[in-house]
Amino acid sequence: MNVPLWIWAAVLGVIVLMLAVDLLAHRRAHVIGVREAAVWSVVWITLGLAFGAVIWRFWGGEFAAQYYAGYLIEKSLAVDNVFVFAIIFGYFAVPREYQHRVLFFGVLGALVFRGAFIAAGSVLIASFAWILYVFGAFLVLTGVRMALHRDETMDPGRSVVLRLFRRLIPVTDEYHGQRFLVRRSGRWVATPLLAVLVLVEVTDVVFAVDSIPAIFAVTSEPFLVFTSNAFAILGLRAMYFLLADLMHRFVYLKLGLALVLVWVGVKMLLLDVYKIPTGLSLAVVAAILAVAVGASWLTTRPGRAGKEPATAGAGEDAEADGAGSS
Repeated sequence: MNVPLWIWAAVLGVIVLMLAVDLLAHRRAHVIGVREAAVWSVVWITLGLAFGAVIWRFWGGEFAAQYYAGYLIEKSLAVDNVFVFAIIFGYFAVPREYQHRVLFFGVLGALVFRGAFIAAGSVLIASFAWILYVFGAFLVLTGVRMALHRDETMDPGRSVVLRLFRRLIPVTDEYHGQRFLVRRSGRWVATPLLAVLVLVEVTDVVFAVDSIPAIFAVTSEPFLVFTSNAFAILGLRAMYFLLADLMHRFVYLKLGLALVLVWVGVKMLLLDVYKIPTGLSLAVVAAILAVAVGASWLTTRPGRAGKEPATAGAGEDAEADGAGSS
C-alpha cells in the first residue's frame, strides 16, 4: 500500500481540525447529556466510516476491509476504557461538567502514544517477522485472562501510579474549575483533575498494549493501523457520555471482548498455516460483539425476573464510595 507523505499530512490535518472543532464546541464547562453525546457519536462514527469509503475508492476493497476490521476492533475495545473511566471519575467524584476536558486531553495523549506504539510495532514486524507470533500468543493469553477475571473492577486507590503521583506532586483537596494547576503560596500545585488525567492516560496506554497488536492481526499496513485507531479513539469521549450510565447493562461485553482478542490472536498464530480472509475475520468480530451486546440487553432488560449481575452499577458504587476520596 503506497501512501504518499502528503496524504499522511492531510489525515493528520483532518484529525487536528476535528479536535479543534470539538474543543471549541465544549470550551465552556457543562454537563453533556445523552442527546448531545449521541449527536457527536454520529459525527465521529460517520467520519470513521467515510474514511473507510475513501480507502475503498483509492486503494481497493481489501484494504478497506482491513481498515474497517481494525476500526471495529478498536471501537469495541474502547468500550472497556469507558468502564474504567467511569470508575476513575466516580472514585475522584469528578463533576460531570469537567469530565469532557479530562477526556479531551486524554484522547490527545492517546493519539500521540498510540502513534509511537504503532511506529515501534511496524519496525519490529519489518525487522523480526516472528514477532507476529509473539503478538498472537499475547492476545490469546490476554483474552483468556480477561474472560477469567471479567468480574473484577479497577480500584484507583490502589494504583501505584496514583500513589507515586501524590508522593511527587502536591495536590489540592478541592477542584478549581477545569484547571489542572493552580498557584498556592507562590508555587504551582496540581488539582485532583490533573491526577485524574494522569490515571486516564496511563490506563489508555495499558489498553493500547492489547488493542494495537489486535489491529496488526488484521492489517500490517501502518497507515491503516494508525487511521483505524485514530478515528475510533476520536469518538471515545462521546461514547463515554452516551454509555456511562448504561454500563451495568453490558454484563457480557467483557466476555465478548475476550473472545475477540482470542480470535485475532489465533488468526495471527495461523498465519503460516491458513490466512483467514479479512472479510471473514471482520464478520466473526462483528458477530461476537453482536451476540455479547444482545445477550447483555436481554439479560438486564427491565422487568426481568431476578437480580442484575454483580457488575451492575459498578460506576455508581465507586462514586458513592469515593465521593470523599479526593
